[in-house]
Amino acid sequence: MSRFLILAVAASIGAFAQIPAQDSRNTNTPNTDTHFTPRTYKTLAEWEAHKQALRSQILSAAGLLPMLPKNDLHAQVFGRIRNRDCFIEKVLIETLPGYYLAGNLYTPLQPAPAGGFPAVISPHGHWNYGRLENTDITSVPARAINLARQGYVVFSYDMVGYNDTIQTPHDFGDKPVEELWNFGPFGIQLWNSIRAIDFLEKLPTVNPQMIGATGASGGGTQTFTVSGVDDRIRFSAPANMVSLIMQGGGLCENAPGLRFDTNNVEIASMMAPRPMIMSAATGDWTKNMRTEEYPAVRAIYELYDKAADVEMFFQDAPHNYNKPNREATYAFFGKHVLGENDASKLKERDIQMEKLQDMMVLHNRKLPDNAITFPQLFEEWKSLSAAQTSDYKRRLTAALATEWPEQVTSDSDGERIVLGRPGVGDRIPAIWIKGANPTALVVHPEGAEAARKDPAVARLIQAGRAVLLIDAFQTGSAIAPRDHSVKMFLTFNRTDDANRVQDILTALAWLKQPKPQLIGLGKAAVWCEFAAAIAPMAIDLQADLEGFHGTDEEFAKDFFVPGIQRAGGLAAARALTK
Repeated sequence: MSRFLILAVAASIGAFAQIPAQDSRNTNTPNTDTHFTPRTYKTLAEWEAHKQALRSQILSAAGLLPMLPKNDLHAQVFGRIRNRDCFIEKVLIETLPGYYLAGNLYTPLQPAPAGGFPAVISPHGHWNYGRLENTDITSVPARAINLARQGYVVFSYDMVGYNDTIQTPHDFGDKPVEELWNFGPFGIQLWNSIRAIDFLEKLPTVNPQMIGATGASGGGTQTFTVSGVDDRIRFSAPANMVSLIMQGGGLCENAPGLRFDTNNVEIASMMAPRPMIMSAATGDWTKNMRTEEYPAVRAIYELYDKAADVEMFFQDAPHNYNKPNREATYAFFGKHVLGENDASKLKERDIQMEKLQDMMVLHNRKLPDNAITFPQLFEEWKSLSAAQTSDYKRRLTAALATEWPEQVTSDSDGERIVLGRPGVGDRIPAIWIKGANPTALVVHPEGAEAARKDPAVARLIQAGRAVLLIDAFQTGSAIAPRDHSVKMFLTFNRTDDANRVQDILTALAWLKQPKPQLIGLGKAAVWCEFAAAIAPMAIDLQADLEGFHGTDEEFAKDFFVPGIQRAGGLAAARALTK
């Protein structure tokens, strides 16, 4: 056998090996309890590129791509208490017009130094008393009071639906119409954290260049998420949440699209190279921190030559943010923020716990007169979103979570061909009829064989045109079982319709034709409309939407992709394809 033939056979075998017998999008459905393996990044440039993509993905899942306009916070700070160790005040800020976030501001007793105090945003977890939880397992007031005594301004604020932040329930956003607009607790809480930073950096006693974040459990998720998308967080301590075996249990931690092809370890790593300490315990999902999560995060810091700026604290304990855990945070912050290397000087002191009614913002008080209801907040969210008419391609691409593949592999047997992306594991059966250009890619909602029988396609073939007919995801021969019942499916897995758009893009990339013709038949016309909108090349689109007008109800029924309306919906697609 000649050397050329050996190489050709080897290349053919290699290409075939990259296209599995079953589409991995059906056989691999990750969820919040999947045991993930951390990805390795060989260079800083490789990681930075991924980090920027992750930032867009997080913001898209949160409904914050682009960021909503920032209204005046109209901050109300009142009810000052002189605690034994600090001042405590009640805070109400208007993070969206008519929507209010509540919390407590803890300020040192001593005058502010030149330049201001460092400050800390302090989100809480799913504790019974929210920001006022005070038990041996966790005490949000204890960490705030002790940090204030040490010289920080601390803003401890509510999760949505907790304590005084009551204009929404805590759990919402799982209805299809809400998902279409990325309207849910994850996005609202991330927005509230961003606005909490806005609030702190405008305080005259705060150094705006030295703001940090810490929280445990769900507050840990909020800590590393806001740190990943907002570089104003300069130091952080996500407690007992950075894990490869559990990614978050509630809707406020699991927005659709948040963890496509990623996990909390990568999101936490976005903090690099800024100082961060992660805590863990034997009694929860951070039990493998020493051998799995910490080495993976440290590897990212090493790319910046900043390995000394990430630490971990591990203890034999249940899920917590207990006193030893908090003292580890004080010591880490002291070293990196206060310049204090003697941890013994930062040991926690017992606190004077104030009466709950003296801490509650709405005790004997109502929300401002312009406060809106939950339905009104959703309508406002949609109105603010619809007013943003720029950068449609980036927004639609992020919502659909698609890519234009650099390479497409194929395996053929006569007219039968299978396409796939190297290393992805997807599989697109197709029929390839060779002929003259311009090439036509035809997509039918029932697959390639159904498309071949269409009179318009028959005329193309009779005219000698080159035609590619595909079984887009879950159509024709590509129909296969897919487990939609796994926990938080939409957080980790693209919808069928999003995968169909990806398959169209993959097929177009394989054709490598200038301005190919893309024909969408029946329901597939909508898939083709969105594929043409985000393709990085001119497309001759032939797609009759047959009365599809882009309403919420139509998207939920015929083209379900979370965030597609927040990204501009049909109007955005048409603006890009006209």
